[in-house]
Amino acid sequence: MNPAHAVSASRHVPPSAAIEPGILYFGTPVVLLSTADEDGTPNLAPMSSAFWLGWRGVLGLGAAAKTAQNMLRTRECVLNLPSDALAPAVDRLALTTGSAPVPPRKYERGYRHVADKFGRAGLTPVPSETVGPPRVGECPVAMEAVVEAVRPIGEDDEELRGKILTFEVRVQRVHVHEAIRAEGAADRIDPDRWRPLIMSFQHFYGLGPRVHPSTLASIPERLYRGPDIERARRAERRAGHQTEHRAEYRD
Repeated sequence: MNPAHAVSASRHVPPSAAIEPGILYFGTPVVLLSTADEDGTPNLAPMSSAFWLGWRGVLGLGAAAKTAQNMLRTRECVLNLPSDALAPAVDRLALTTGSAPVPPRKYERGYRHVADKFGRAGLTPVPSETVGPPRVGECPVAMEAVVEAVRPIGEDDEELRGKILTFEVRVQRVHVHEAIRAEGAADRIDPDRWRPLIMSFQHFYGLGPRVHPSTLASIPERLYRGPDIERARRAERRAGHQTEHRAEYRD
C-alpha cells in the first residue's frame, strides 16, 4: 500500500461536496474606499475584494462603479479599514451608489443614488496629507494611496469583458489610531487590539481571539520593509518643501 494512502486512511476526513456558490467571499476585510467625484465631492464606498503585498494593494471593482471611475480619473484613493464596531455605519452605505443615474445592474439589485456618502454613514471626513480624497476619521486604519496600474479581469469571456477592473495601488501614508499601536514599537500594530470588520458571504463578522502561536510572527517586521516606504518618505519630504515654499511666497 502507498504510505500516503495508509496515512490518509487512518485519519478522519470530513465529507465534502462540489457546489457552485455565486460569490466566493470566504472572509476578507471590509474596506471603505474614499475617492473624489468630478466636482470634488468626497465619495465613500464599501468593498471587500482587496489584499496587500508590502505597501502595494490590489483592489477589485466593477468598471461601471463610481469609485472605479473616480480612481481612473484622479489616480488617488484612501483605503479606510473599519473596526467591527463600525459595522452599522458601513451597513448604512449598502445599496447606495454615487452614480446618477444608477447603473442598470445596480438598479435591478435595489441600489439608489446618494450624493453625501459620509453623511449617510454618519462618518467624519478628515483631510488627507498626500492625496485629495479625505480619510474616515472613525476608521482605526487609513491608507492614502495612488493608482499605479489598472488591469481588466475576465477579458476572455464576452459576458464579463470590460466589466471588472483590478487596481494596483501604492500606499503613500498610513494613519492608525493610537489605541491599536503596539506598546514600545513605533511602527507596529498590536493584533490583539485591532479588530477589523470582516465580510464573509455578504455578512459582517469580527475576529475572535488568537487561536495558535504563529511561527511567521518570529520574523522581525523590519525584514518585510520594502522600497515603497522610502518612496513614501520622499513624497512626504517633497510635500513639505512645497508647503514651505508656498508659505514663503505668501509672506
